[in-house]
Amino acid sequence: MCGTVGMFIGCAALSYCPKELLLQSARPDVGDPDQPYRSPFRNWHERASVRQAPRRVLIDDETSFFPPELVPVSRHPLVRALPAATFEEVLIQHLYRYLDFTARLEYLVVNRTVLGIARGSVGVDLPEEMRFDAYKMYCDEAYHTLFSVDLARQVRARTGIVPRLPAEPFFLARLGQILAELPERDRALAELLFVIVSETLISATLADLPDWKEVSTAVRGTIQDHAQDEGRHHAYFADFLRHMWRQLSPAERRRAGALVPRLIDAFLRPDLPAIRAELAGYGFDAGEVERIVSETYPPEVITLHTTTTSRQTMRHFDALGAFDGGPAAEELHRYGLTR
Repeated sequence: MCGTVGMFIGCAALSYCPKELLLQSARPDVGDPDQPYRSPFRNWHERASVRQAPRRVLIDDETSFFPPELVPVSRHPLVRALPAATFEEVLIQHLYRYLDFTARLEYLVVNRTVLGIARGSVGVDLPEEMRFDAYKMYCDEAYHTLFSVDLARQVRARTGIVPRLPAEPFFLARLGQILAELPERDRALAELLFVIVSETLISATLADLPDWKEVSTAVRGTIQDHAQDEGRHHAYFADFLRHMWRQLSPAERRRAGALVPRLIDAFLRPDLPAIRAELAGYGFDAGEVERIVSETYPPEVITLHTTTTSRQTMRHFDALGAFDGGPAAEELHRYGLTR
């Protein structure tokens, strides 16, 4: 799923229910894995963005690159009071983070797992057609990386604003920490679960941003292309989860169920240190930075964002009984998630 999910939108006024664009292909309730595989990639050659979408190119007279309504700190009065040029940089930096997050998620995490699925090296027995579809998804994710980097380069050339990006996305650092703390026997399973989580989260931005007519057509087109592909990926990984789950031992299922809440949190929790550093770069003093952060990201807003964005992912796991054990229930409570 796109980087904006993991970067945290956090607006209680937004609907996080997926719109028709995602519903057409996500098929949240996929049938029993014992039934013949019904590929969500049946029309891939005709519909995948890598096969049919044009290159998204900035138009000369367009000046708005991201809607302020989808940038949490931009709604704060102190940020709203910034000079117009600085305020626009806030939006552009958010776009850079979205594109960088998307690219690095795809090529550093998702595609490594997808290639393993295609090659049959992840330890999950799958129908041949399902493995072949993984190659199509590998192409999709590589293209998402390409068009994200392409658009970021165009924005930098147009605006002259240099991206201020963390050396490592927060989700990647948190995933690394989780893997380091796990016994070696569980690390491969945790990586699979993390990809399932990231590919089944529903983003309001993927469904909503193409409706923001004042935003650059290239930005809207890029995100719409991504949304159409990710609906298929969501459906695929819902099926993959069911195939994987029936092949896990009871002990592995218990450990997996207890891991899922932590992995959801690792992907969705906002990167507050990076946000503080960015705000300081706009000239806010330490007190102002803390006021903006505390008022933009109160615990109840973070919890709402996490629960609403992960609702469909939770449904997929809950339908398999993943949260029936005591440890899993404790982890759900720990991270503020509900079944």
